[in-house]
Amino acid sequence: MAAWSGTAHAADAQAATQPKPAIVVLGDSLSAEYGLPRDTGWVNLLRERLAKERLDYSVANSSISGDTTSGGRARLTAVLSRIKPDVVIVELGANDALRGVPLATTETNLRGIVDASQAAHAKVLLIGMYVPPNYGPDYSQKFHAVYERIAKEKKVSLVPFLLAGIADKPAMFQADQIHPTVQAQPLLLDNVWPILKPLLGASAAH
Repeated sequence: MAAWSGTAHAADAQAATQPKPAIVVLGDSLSAEYGLPRDTGWVNLLRERLAKERLDYSVANSSISGDTTSGGRARLTAVLSRIKPDVVIVELGANDALRGVPLATTETNLRGIVDASQAAHAKVLLIGMYVPPNYGPDYSQKFHAVYERIAKEKKVSLVPFLLAGIADKPAMFQADQIHPTVQAQPLLLDNVWPILKPLLGASAAH
């Protein structure tokens, strides 16, 4: 009995030192709490949701305000090496459109991000975006189609639009009418969660 007890304690100790599976959010200002009080953005709300659902994951927010797909791709190798995530959530591209980056460049970078993440044995969740209406409906559709095309070809999960349900509600945005308010953050998480949850292994649950 004593030997069994010792083995059990050893197993418990090993489990305690085993790192949690990790989720990385590779994003821009929409995920980096731009203009928001600390710990009120949707990524922090994701941490709270995981705890509430008893899903034992850590969340690393690797989001930088103003980041482009090029910037995200450039720093991804270091992120993957340091964190070794189980899931990578990719929320990038809006700044490419704002800066007039060619769609082909954005698509190449997003493909590179997905490929590198998959090569590191991480599941990928791609978050789609639309650009503001003043860019014209044709460009907006072509921009969004990039995400749909990559998700289909690379067989990765896709959140169609992070700002779904708030994009046409000015009151849900800060004064710049680009960045969502604190009140909008739970809605952003609700757009992500139903697509993310199936990617989280049952083994991570308590």
